[in-house]
Amino acid sequence: MTELINLIYGSSAKYPMKDAELLDILAKAREKNRRLGVTGMLLYRGGNFLQVLEGERSVVEPLYKVIQRDPRHHLTQLFTTRSVPQRGFGEWEMGFAHLDTMDVKSLPGYTSFLDEPLNSDRFNDPSFAHIFLRIFKEGIR
Repeated sequence: MTELINLIYGSSAKYPMKDAELLDILAKAREKNRRLGVTGMLLYRGGNFLQVLEGERSVVEPLYKVIQRDPRHHLTQLFTTRSVPQRGFGEWEMGFAHLDTMDVKSLPGYTSFLDEPLNSDRFNDPSFAHIFLRIFKEGIR
């Protein structure tokens, strides 16, 4: 049996992305993730991405390396990788939220997490990223 992991990273877009570009990225990610057996969630706000990928370690870690080489990203930072007994986003090939177009302050557990630069102290606490993503997932159901 292979190890199931979840990996959380953040990155900044090299340029502001239009909605059409984000939807194209999302469509391609969903198709690829379906083939690879990867699930997760992608958040975008103000040119920053926060993503959780989950699946077999042998698939997720190489996928993250591909993402790191994507020319649309820079300042890619791995926050945490951990073994998990089950998927937290199993029903989502890639859940997505464009936070610039949502009233995120009305969501339960709102935090200014994505307003902060990727080198902020809170990004150095891997448990915070897990808590943030869980609260966000539960808040948008």
